[in-house]
Amino acid sequence: MKVGFEGNASVKRVLVVGANSYIGDSFARCAQGRLSVDTVDSYEEWKTAAFEEYDSVLMVAGLAHRQWTRKQRKANKDLYFAVNCDLAVAVAAKAKASGVGQFIYLSSMAVYGLTEGEITADTVPTPKKNDYYGLSKYQAEEALVSLFGSEVCEPSFKNVGLCVIRPPMVYGPGCPGNFFKLVGMVRRMPVFPNVANHRSMIYIENLCAFIVYLVENSCAGVYLPQNKEYVNTTALAQLIGKITGQKLRITKVFNPLLFFLMRFMLPLKKIFGNLTYVHDELEEVYDVVGFEESVRKTFLGEEAVS
Repeated sequence: MKVGFEGNASVKRVLVVGANSYIGDSFARCAQGRLSVDTVDSYEEWKTAAFEEYDSVLMVAGLAHRQWTRKQRKANKDLYFAVNCDLAVAVAAKAKASGVGQFIYLSSMAVYGLTEGEITADTVPTPKKNDYYGLSKYQAEEALVSLFGSEVCEPSFKNVGLCVIRPPMVYGPGCPGNFFKLVGMVRRMPVFPNVANHRSMIYIENLCAFIVYLVENSCAGVYLPQNKEYVNTTALAQLIGKITGQKLRITKVFNPLLFFLMRFMLPLKKIFGNLTYVHDELEEVYDVVGFEESVRKTFLGEEAVS
């Protein structure tokens, strides 16, 4: 798929590896009018693509995090590392050999192995041993850093041509993942816990605007993009109720029980716990859609990029 400008040498060209992926296709739409974008699949097309024609290669192909049973996770361990690590390194090696100036790898917040806390640029990634998604993403980062020559924990790679993006939960119209699980929960619960938590999330259009910024400015380094506003789960539930016309009663009556159960139930901790990135000034550049508007667009099924 080709999107953007054809034949204009002043416009940067980007090759997205991961055709028909949620983030890859959203980025191609977002980049219209600013970049020239081609997409190839992660099976065979990338092997024959002429990488030397591009300024940047964006690697979005990968095996996503899934809530599988322990047995299923073990059965798919090799697949996680083959797709999220080995494939990414092979694509990066071709990009480097072809003289591509910038390789962008879509990693994840999961590399930190945290379910709660505050993450800064100095926080050292320590993925959980039983989280093959986070482990494979971080192993890929380490291999890429070795390939391009730098230190994985450095805030900036200083012109080695490598960008690593560690987004938190991504949401948007038609998005896979946990957002619509929360929507389903709100619809089933006339009473919802009133919890003053904060979580970092990023709307798909904001993430895509951020990637456009990285390409246009030939950036290199580790980046932790997020919405300018932290998300409070109770406020999110209220907004969803408002959008759907559902009356949602908020109460703190169940909070003691909820906080007790959060010690043992990871899904509850992911929904009601605190897990954030520290804010930075760059958010002003790419936070193009505010929180309330982003939720409305997500829930009402509007296109992420019109």
